[in-house]
Amino acid sequence: MVWTNILVPVLGGDKDAQILTIAKALAEPFDAAITAVYGSPSAVSLFNWGGEGSFGPTDIAIATLQKSTERGQARCRELLADIGYAKTRFLAVTADDWTGLRFATRLADVVIWERSVTRGHGFFASAFQQILLDERRPAFIADKPLSPGGTVGIAWDGGREASRALRRAVPLLRDAARIIIFSVPHAMAHPCDGSLAIDYLADRGIKAEAKILHTTGDAGPAILDAIREVGVDLLVAGAFGHPRLQRFIFGGTTQYLLENQSGAALFLSH
Repeated sequence: MVWTNILVPVLGGDKDAQILTIAKALAEPFDAAITAVYGSPSAVSLFNWGGEGSFGPTDIAIATLQKSTERGQARCRELLADIGYAKTRFLAVTADDWTGLRFATRLADVVIWERSVTRGHGFFASAFQQILLDERRPAFIADKPLSPGGTVGIAWDGGREASRALRRAVPLLRDAARIIIFSVPHAMAHPCDGSLAIDYLADRGIKAEAKILHTTGDAGPAILDAIREVGVDLLVAGAFGHPRLQRFIFGGTTQYLLENQSGAALFLSH
């Protein structure tokens, strides 16, 4: 199992250079292609926003938008070339329901997101949720390139989302120096000590160990404390295992992991 296509939504801003560098570090071990997808609002959306009978956008406003889009695309192409990676692609899509971006992600092995987007801020915030939850494309979130080796933590409850995340993260796990499977019995619907996950990885020649976290509180803080203590470089976790309404009202472990700083990169799968 290898990755062949790593996708990065871009806007032509200052943060794109960093996220493309992260993509390069992730793609190189697999000789995978990097697909940069530029997103922009469309002229149609401006008219819809203006509304019938209002002082909607003029031809000048539409022309300004088109010029801005052209500049953004050109900047993204420059940044993509600057990383010095041979296997790159560039696509441009509009923000109308994110149909174009969603379509592009369907053949991507992982999508790299800038961290503030995953916390609900910025142009791609709604696209992040749609692509992670509806398209079920794994998300990678990091502040710097992931170095080879290192320590990987796996948040494990035996559930569907955690199992899918583990399976999809196997390419990342093969070069890890240490893999720790964290279980929080208090927060589990069914007892699970991580032994099945250890066996699954062992069948693929990957060695892992289990660590049970004893707490009477929520799983999120316990996991974050554990990965800080151990020095985890990457945390693999299932994303949003509870129904959306329940998450909206009560939050959840995934939201806690996204909103809190641990220093570790995140690999999430729904």
